[in-house]
Amino acid sequence: MSDVQRQPAEVTYADEIAALKAVDTKPKPEGWVLSPQAVITYLMGGRAGDTEISAKYVGNRRLIETAVATLATDRALLLLGVPGTAKSWVSEHLAAAVSGNSTLVIQCTAGTDENQVRYGWNYAQLLAKGPSRDALVPTPLYRAMETGKLCRLEELTRMGSDVQDTLITVLSEKMLPIPELNEAVYATRGFNVIATANDRDKGVNDLSAALKRRFNVVVLPLPDDMDEEIAIVSKRVGEMARSLDLPAPKNVTEEVKRLLSIFRELRAGETLDGKTTLKKPSGTLSTAEAIAVTVGGLSHAAFFGGGDLTAGSLAPNVLGAVLKDPVQDKVVLEEYLETVLKKRRDYADYYQALTELV
Repeated sequence: MSDVQRQPAEVTYADEIAALKAVDTKPKPEGWVLSPQAVITYLMGGRAGDTEISAKYVGNRRLIETAVATLATDRALLLLGVPGTAKSWVSEHLAAAVSGNSTLVIQCTAGTDENQVRYGWNYAQLLAKGPSRDALVPTPLYRAMETGKLCRLEELTRMGSDVQDTLITVLSEKMLPIPELNEAVYATRGFNVIATANDRDKGVNDLSAALKRRFNVVVLPLPDDMDEEIAIVSKRVGEMARSLDLPAPKNVTEEVKRLLSIFRELRAGETLDGKTTLKKPSGTLSTAEAIAVTVGGLSHAAFFGGGDLTAGSLAPNVLGAVLKDPVQDKVVLEEYLETVLKKRRDYADYYQALTELV
């Protein structure tokens, strides 16, 4: 799979998972690849014998412990947070460490129907033989139940409420009825569901009370600490730069710090010293967006900027991240440039580059 642009977590980190399995002596829940303690080490980082285990999530350890403990029960897990808080990233790595397979995914959208959640039909087989197991097309949820794996539901609240509620029987009774065949699929031990959701985007559908009760909710926050967020962005940028064969200049961490200062001030609606109140843009300016902006800047620097990561190479990506609403957010950015960045000598290059673009 060397020519694959992005491999699943269980392939990318296969050596780390194998090292953890080799030294893992703790009890494992039925169907789990690693024990809950080893899953935490895989997510949070540590050692497995002579192998260094990289941190996949930089943040509150207790949140990840709660998520792992939930998956060891018969209750499903809902990772909730604003866009860009690593919900999908954590979901993928949890599935990789628990099941050894993170690819049983349903991407929920406004167009997702029951057939994409429960099962579909091969209509050629259906017409030729009528309803039968051969004519049935299993979904990722169906396959996860049969094999005792984790199924991931991405952006659960994007899916219509009536379709969401088809999960109630699966989550409560661990059974998927197939009325056309007068049969049912019963979940193999090890099966569970990890869903992600946010309530900041437009077009979301609230979960019914019945469905909410079947999830344990873990809220993944944006990093409170500046140094923690710098570490997260720098680490992910380094990993992505290597995978994309982009050179990483020595000043990446310095530029990440300056970029995050801008993002955190606009996100919070005040300067870092708390002395000046600011208007907030419509977007979240999340950690994930900071990573994307920096990687975009690295690409621009590598191909058009002589390899140096500068405010000029980052500014177009910063503009794209801030101006989600071209009218409202433009006013917010212009005010921020004139009242804050213009007065900072060490941000003169950002002020100039962004002013020219605005």
